[in-house]
Amino acid sequence: MSHDTQDTVLEVINLKKYFQFGRRAVLKAVDDVTFSVRKGEVFGLVGESGCGKTTAGRTIVGLYSPTGGKILYKGEDTSTLKGAELKRFKRRVQMIFQDPYASLDPRMTVGDIIGEALDIHNLARGKERLARIHELLSIVGLSAEHANRFPHEFSGGQRQRIGIARALAVDPEFIVADEPISALDVSIQAQVVNLLSRLREQRGLTYIFIAHDLAMVKHLSDNVGVMYLGRLVELAPSTELYKNPLHPYTEGLLSAIPIPDPRLERERKRIVLQGEVPSPVNPPKGCRFQTRCRHVKPVCREEDPKLKQVAPGHFTACHLY
Repeated sequence: MSHDTQDTVLEVINLKKYFQFGRRAVLKAVDDVTFSVRKGEVFGLVGESGCGKTTAGRTIVGLYSPTGGKILYKGEDTSTLKGAELKRFKRRVQMIFQDPYASLDPRMTVGDIIGEALDIHNLARGKERLARIHELLSIVGLSAEHANRFPHEFSGGQRQRIGIARALAVDPEFIVADEPISALDVSIQAQVVNLLSRLREQRGLTYIFIAHDLAMVKHLSDNVGVMYLGRLVELAPSTELYKNPLHPYTEGLLSAIPIPDPRLERERKRIVLQGEVPSPVNPPKGCRFQTRCRHVKPVCREEDPKLKQVAPGHFTACHLY
């Protein structure tokens, strides 16, 4: 799955992140996931709640340490970084969190929330620091006087802008945006997405965009990885994935996207995913999607399908191919 070009910034190789519950139970939140991201691209990571996409994102930025596998950033194994090197990595790679209210300290003013990053990395002091905070607020569409207010005085959309300003404070190259719009009203979602797109163009940013809403990912992403129960089940360029989904799970997710034309919407066949999502603590033997798949065959109950290339640049983990 590696690009031979020089412009790959992130390589995730057989990444595993397990959580231990009690003595016996192990939750395999991310289980053997491999993909790479090129400089300047938006890589969409999609799937239902609980599929492991947020855990993957948090492990990539270093909030969790991986149970297995490797994360290479510009060829360096991030798990071995220490001291100044680790600090430099944390400056290059930032995260925008899903819930802007939970991720902002309610006791700090907005100026201090954004300024804290500048202090940690010694990027600006005194007047320069204040000017930088005001500049960051204006970049995300807020004004200088907002710096003296507290998070609870803002709307959800404004709070998410503050979260974005905080991520931008250290001038990162790579941002993991974890469902940055799912907690927002639909009218505001588009504003935040347009802001992220504009920042990508102006600053040459690279994103991993985590979402459960495939319509939004289509609008933003160059390549998309679809996750189910800790595994990557499909990986393809965005336009290819929407035109030609291969995995039955991806078909089901795409089928849930409403079509704006009411007549077409009425006439089309919806693929409704039946059945329960199995527990990630105790996934079924074989393919993890077998309990909900309409094409299930005996081999699906025995063998776990590997992610393989089925068309140029299009990978899927399914026994149908």
